[in-house]
Amino acid sequence: MKRCIIFTGGRPEPHLPDGLELGGAYIIAADSGYKNCKQLGAVPNLAVGDYDSLNFVPDDCEHITYPCEKDDTDLMAAVREALRRGCGDITILGAMGGRFDHTFANVQVLAFINSEGARGRILSCGEEIMLAGAGKYSVARREGYSLSLFAYTQQVRGLTLRGVKYSLENGEISANFPIGISNEITAERAEISFTEGLLLIVQSRLE
Repeated sequence: MKRCIIFTGGRPEPHLPDGLELGGAYIIAADSGYKNCKQLGAVPNLAVGDYDSLNFVPDDCEHITYPCEKDDTDLMAAVREALRRGCGDITILGAMGGRFDHTFANVQVLAFINSEGARGRILSCGEEIMLAGAGKYSVARREGYSLSLFAYTQQVRGLTLRGVKYSLENGEISANFPIGISNEITAERAEISFTEGLLLIVQSRLE
């Protein structure tokens, strides 16, 4: 599966998140994500956006310029281009820590990626967020991190959690109540499966 890493213009990371491999990935910079990309030593294959934040159009890589007044955010434009170019595994950097409306919109971008049959995640040095459809998933234990699960659809049904402090068998969680917050992976990996709905799987570093 072709991998893509998208750098957005949100709060820059002090370094690349642990375990993130740039090699072999198609790298897209979304507007001022170009600056974040370069600061972390990455070389973009493509820059997209209206460049109202960056204030110039990059000339050292392929670039696509959009009008300032458009329906898509710069990140959404980057995701559409990644999908158009055959990327089925999309990692988004710089999408956390800023305005809440931007952060929530970025989570909705994960829903769009899922609807297109691809896999997406938001990654930072302190968090990893994945939106998953019904199926089976394995999440590795990370020292000093919590595991939280949220229903993105109204209900997530048939939910089974194993390898965690608070396990569950064939249960159900709702978008109306955050019962899945701050669990703990106790085995080498947490095993998560569910039969209906969309589930946000979040690992957060404990301060």
